[in-house]
Amino acid sequence: MSQYGSDMTRITRVAELDQPAPAADGPLRLVGRPIPGPSHNEVLIAVNACGVCRTDLQLAEGDLELHLHPIVPGHQIVGEVIAAGAGANRSIGSRVGLTWLASTCGRCGFCRSGRENLCPGARFTGWDRDGGFAEAVVADSRFVVPVPDDMNDVDVAPLLCGGVIGHRALRSTGLTTGQRLGLYGFGASATIVLQLALHQGLDVHVATRSPLDQERALTLGAQSIGPYHEPPPQPLDAAISFAPVGSVVIDALRAVDRGGSVVVNAIHLDGIPAFDYGLLWHERSIKSVANVTRRDAVELLELAERIPLVTHHQQYRLEDANQALADLASGQVSGAAVLVPSDR
Repeated sequence: MSQYGSDMTRITRVAELDQPAPAADGPLRLVGRPIPGPSHNEVLIAVNACGVCRTDLQLAEGDLELHLHPIVPGHQIVGEVIAAGAGANRSIGSRVGLTWLASTCGRCGFCRSGRENLCPGARFTGWDRDGGFAEAVVADSRFVVPVPDDMNDVDVAPLLCGGVIGHRALRSTGLTTGQRLGLYGFGASATIVLQLALHQGLDVHVATRSPLDQERALTLGAQSIGPYHEPPPQPLDAAISFAPVGSVVIDALRAVDRGGSVVVNAIHLDGIPAFDYGLLWHERSIKSVANVTRRDAVELLELAERIPLVTHHQQYRLEDANQALADLASGQVSGAAVLVPSDR
């Protein structure tokens, strides 16, 4: 934290976004902001690490419409509770994580049936309320999750979006031991899913245009690798598409066997091109995963500790947030980019 005033108002540095622009043009600006004490049910978290997600890049470059001007991006947050409002269910000193899901209504049919990720009133970290490209962030204490004590902050951060949504996507395939899974795109989320799938006893094919990522996938245990358009050695039982490119969804659909499914793990696509119905025939399907639940996050962190999962990341200082976005946009990040405040 940069400064504590006598009135307990915190002055914190944040990397905020006001107007979208290409990542190479540096759309974020580093400013100081006063952070008031948390309100009812809220906690103030000192940010120790925050992953940089492709969704942050899509917000910064205007692929996703801003909900707030300005907004502090970042929704893969690991930190420590340093202040708690009345009713908060996390105590000062607690080590916590914060995901994309900032809050829900708690009353609708989706919330009552365990599908809070689909709540029409859901609000999202780094989109509807300020996120973790900062030294401190205020959050609804009911939507933070405990972080295992023996896991490193920078290792945990990439799990809290790409890992959690990847876990949800893998579960959505319904695959069991011995079946074949395709991963189309091999960034931070797919890196985690590969490890989860191998732990589950699946055979995994990785499709990516990057020779470096192809080699990395082989090192991590993929059965085979190739470019998007090249079919795997055997038809797949299911595939997960991570790329924000609609044509990759069709490449994955061509690779799945009869009765197979393609799960789209993306909040934004450039459009799915027209394709012959024969690709969908024989009970193949395309479905999406949207957002995450608190249960998803708790399950994934428990798995991460037990397997254990290994995260691959590049570390950046908070003041280098624009560089992290630019590197992500240009494909220079191997695994995940993670921001760390300079005084941590």
